[in-house]
Amino acid sequence: MNIHEYQAKEIFRRHGIPVPPGEVATTPEDAERIARSFGTTVVVKAQVHAGGRGKAGGVKLAKTPADAKAVASQILGMQIKGLTVQRVLVTPAADIATEAYAGIIVDRASKRAVFMVSPAGGIDIEEVAAKTPEKILRLPVDPRYGLLGFEALRMGFFLYPDVKQARAAAKILQQLYAAFTASGASLAEINPLVTTPAGEVLALDAKMVIDDNELDRRPELAALRDDSAEAPSEVAARKANLTFIKLDGNVGCVVNGAGLAMATMDLVKYYGGEPANFLDIGGSSNPEKVVNALRIITADPNVKAILFNIFGGITRTDDVANGIVTATRSNPLTVPIVIRLTGTNEEIAVKILQEHGFSAMTDMDEAVQRAVALATGGKAA
Repeated sequence: MNIHEYQAKEIFRRHGIPVPPGEVATTPEDAERIARSFGTTVVVKAQVHAGGRGKAGGVKLAKTPADAKAVASQILGMQIKGLTVQRVLVTPAADIATEAYAGIIVDRASKRAVFMVSPAGGIDIEEVAAKTPEKILRLPVDPRYGLLGFEALRMGFFLYPDVKQARAAAKILQQLYAAFTASGASLAEINPLVTTPAGEVLALDAKMVIDDNELDRRPELAALRDDSAEAPSEVAARKANLTFIKLDGNVGCVVNGAGLAMATMDLVKYYGGEPANFLDIGGSSNPEKVVNALRIITADPNVKAILFNIFGGITRTDDVANGIVTATRSNPLTVPIVIRLTGTNEEIAVKILQEHGFSAMTDMDEAVQRAVALATGGKAA
């Protein structure tokens, strides 16, 4: 679960991280009032779950309250990567001497949280990693002990040669780790971590991603979810109890089981196509899940063909077939569909589909190639 910058900053504050003050505005008049209360130059920042806000024009300086109102009116309602800006964060502008990066991610290979710090902040860390990897220090944290003082100080000195600033950064990194673990996060980052001309070290930005598996244990964090800032298809899938991630391709995939879903997307890529989504209907035999899956996928205008890839173990293929029939009866398809079914009640499923004008394959490669060819308007690789 992504949370907004202003929400992440509040978590940071609770753990002692020095974060500039700020308030959220939903109207230009709110932004003007907040800017007046600060009495200084402010930054108006779009609050959406998307990167590249600055490049998209979603982060602007305002020297006066009137400027803040004007800037907010430009940002509110704008689209950033398909998401509509419904609120902005108004925060005092800071005098910046240097910009650094500090972040923590969960590394599945080492099964640990890993710090990444770099004195080259303010830009995408991926760009730093690609062009100047020597400017990044990675440090895995032993979960038995947490981030130790000497480890934090090592990263502090990697960021700053000044002893005072290095110690301040080390303290912030320990606080960041505390916020990360206390929130059940899979990512926490500060970009930029800045120094001011007076020598202060501040967290000017904040980003956190909370592991969905933690939300049942932390209802106060689950309450931070903003459905309006997420892709509508992902919101609909979550409400339908489907595991769904929207992608940029044109082959809509409906699969049962995460492993098979990953293998299906790999094959789509292998045969020259691009998957439009990851969608796992799970192992239950519930035709309604298939109905909801088709509704979500067909709402994507980029989808040019739909691929069902069902391996019936716990999932009964006849229930999937009934779901396909029910869904297409109430909402006739406007794009071609390719169905691959094998496993539990396969013969019954094939009969159901044939009675309603559908055909089913049993070979996975053939089905994927067919779907890719239909989506691309040509021949599969």
